[in-house]
Amino acid sequence: MKNTLCDWMKPWRSRGLAAMLCCMAVSLHAKTSPNIVYILADDMGYGDVSALNPDSKIQTPNIDRLAAEGMHFTDAHSGSAVCTPTRYGILTGRYSWRTRLKSGVLYGYDPHLIENDRVTVASYLRSNGYRTACIGKWHIGMDFPSTDGKPASAKNTDWNGVIENGPVDNGFDHFFGISASLNMDPYIYIEDDRFVGECTTTKNFDTRGRKSKAGIAHEDFEAVDALPMIVDKSVEYIHQQTKDQPFFLYLPLTSPHQPIVPSEAFQGQSDLSPYADFCLQTDAAVGAIFEALEASGLSDDTIVIFTSDNGSLLPVNYKPHQVKGHQSSYIYRGKKGDIHEGGHRVPYLLRWPGVVAAGSQSDETTCLTDLLATCAAIIGQPLPVGAGEDSVNVLPAMLGQTTNQALRESTVHHSFDGLFAIRQGKWKLILGAGAGSMGPPKPGIEKLPKIQLYDLEQDISESNNVYDQYPEVVERLTQLLEEIQRG
Repeated sequence: MKNTLCDWMKPWRSRGLAAMLCCMAVSLHAKTSPNIVYILADDMGYGDVSALNPDSKIQTPNIDRLAAEGMHFTDAHSGSAVCTPTRYGILTGRYSWRTRLKSGVLYGYDPHLIENDRVTVASYLRSNGYRTACIGKWHIGMDFPSTDGKPASAKNTDWNGVIENGPVDNGFDHFFGISASLNMDPYIYIEDDRFVGECTTTKNFDTRGRKSKAGIAHEDFEAVDALPMIVDKSVEYIHQQTKDQPFFLYLPLTSPHQPIVPSEAFQGQSDLSPYADFCLQTDAAVGAIFEALEASGLSDDTIVIFTSDNGSLLPVNYKPHQVKGHQSSYIYRGKKGDIHEGGHRVPYLLRWPGVVAAGSQSDETTCLTDLLATCAAIIGQPLPVGAGEDSVNVLPAMLGQTTNQALRESTVHHSFDGLFAIRQGKWKLILGAGAGSMGPPKPGIEKLPKIQLYDLEQDISESNNVYDQYPEVVERLTQLLEEIQRG
């Protein structure tokens, strides 16, 4: 099979030179740098998208439109099985376990995780002529001002001070949203580097009735209003854009993460459960973005990407919200937080009119850390030295170019409690027993082998551990993972 120029440059595929050369294929179709809208759902499973799950009880026509008019990836993975580390990886092109965050997530008052002077997708695109905005849930840490010089908390946050090391200090011209999840205070909106008001009361948005989840809040802040507010602000931002300068909109939604709080217009709409209603509202958010792009005349010049930060927690939690006969993780084992596929295999769909073939599919393995290198390939400008070391250019897959070998040599997976796995081709090696998940180990899990090896071509459900049959594969992948960790 004849190799393309991108194939020949594969050893340097995540670096700037490869990006410059690969963009030659794009330039045949697009004369200018495209706008990029990156929509990140929060805890939406692979099986929650009806285009990806033929047995889905939840219908997502707007997300499905991306598959019909563009491409869907069948083997896409978040950088972690939980949200903070995945978000770090999306923006920096690095695995989060390279930072201080070795397990778990950050909380509402936690300081910034993105290192000072670290290249992000936003700072890179802005340096190449893009307007940039983040609207939604940040959850990568920022430094709140305090009244006493000590680390900020509910007791000493200076609501009139300047927030440092948040989105506007990491490449975004504009930010509107919240610091973390809707189950983590402070419950207050932030615009650019300032709080929108003060927190003067406490509220509890936990939909499972836990009184301990009450947190400090702005008097007017309600969890049910957050998603509509984020969508309205995003639509407003799109309408402000013009064709003379490209823009990058990073849109991390608050749904369908708990608390499960669909708006009144969506309550009961699915006839299934509040979780299903919230997924329908998430789908409607994607539809609103489509409408805004079309009304502004920007649709044909815009790449729209939809994905999720990790798998869904629905398979085991929120029993009142479960949907009978519906599998949020589709055919994959596990859930959010797990090292198994259900924890980190995510929906990944994109639309790029005139460039990405309508109704196409890619089986290439990709990771959400790949955004940075892929953006470099799209606009044809090199990345700074040292940027995005875990980011791989997957533009050839988007363009439907056939290659003789995988674009990604390997992919590292990481669970909630810090359990590692490495994937290469059909093999997936997990260096530990169990799932590395958010809950306590199931009885008897300590008796399981502390190594798991699965052949995903034969056993996509990860039900048959064959580590003892292929010791040479275990040794090779263990050495590869150690090499990547040292890099």
